[in-house]
Amino acid sequence: MVLKLQEPLSEAKLHQLELLRSTIKKIGKVCVAYSGGVDSSLIAAISQEQLGENAIAITGVSDSLAPYLRKEAKQQAHWIGIRHQECLTKELENPNYSQNPSDRCFACKQELHKHLAKIADHFPNAQVIDGVNFDDLSDHRPGIDAARIAGVRSPLAENKIQKSTIRAISKALGFPWWDKPSQPCLASRFPYGESITSLRLNQVALAEKWLIDNGFPEVRVRIQGFGAKLELPVDRIHDLLTTIQREEIVDFFLSIGFSSISVDLEGLISGKLNREKEK
Repeated sequence: MVLKLQEPLSEAKLHQLELLRSTIKKIGKVCVAYSGGVDSSLIAAISQEQLGENAIAITGVSDSLAPYLRKEAKQQAHWIGIRHQECLTKELENPNYSQNPSDRCFACKQELHKHLAKIADHFPNAQVIDGVNFDDLSDHRPGIDAARIAGVRSPLAENKIQKSTIRAISKALGFPWWDKPSQPCLASRFPYGESITSLRLNQVALAEKWLIDNGFPEVRVRIQGFGAKLELPVDRIHDLLTTIQREEIVDFFLSIGFSSISVDLEGLISGKLNREKEK
């Protein structure tokens, strides 16, 4: 079934959508590394549109994936109509991940693509593809190197499709999640060198879900030792301090094991922890 535009797209963005369709159609059979984010959801939707039963979406599940995001991924895959499977990954058992070096993402994606390769073997001649976009190529993303070594293709990056265009195309196609905030894996909340454990990942997941449920969909709870530093868009910091009682925030964070809570006055900036790597 061809996805129909619910609203117009510029000629340039429409051209990029057609390039994406053409690229995926030419691949012929795909196994989509699918997180439920805006990027991989667009890849999954176009794969289903162009390839039907020759497309399958796979979500890697571990403690670094927040439970509510796992649920959303399932719901979106059902909405798209693509076949969807989950696979359990064990990156926490690898010290190259749990000890949190600056190339932690390499170990994570290496583990994921080991499982995806096995699934693709049972889906003969399938090419593993992911949602890496053109903007991602300019960031510190060791996971991209792991994917390339595993032979994964990135149709969005190949066609130089940026995040803003992905959102515009998703909106025009009527996807309800077109403006879904980016949600990097929970391990990205830990400064490099700070050990990652199942318990601490769960703390972050609980804290961020609580803030989301209280009206703050864009948030990061950064780990600082045993403390938590909250990052929100600059224009929402005042809202946090006026719509939720300070005591309520403190009580909840202490109840899930944090020893202190602070708010980053600079606001939410993606990749902020990479500053430590660059020093």
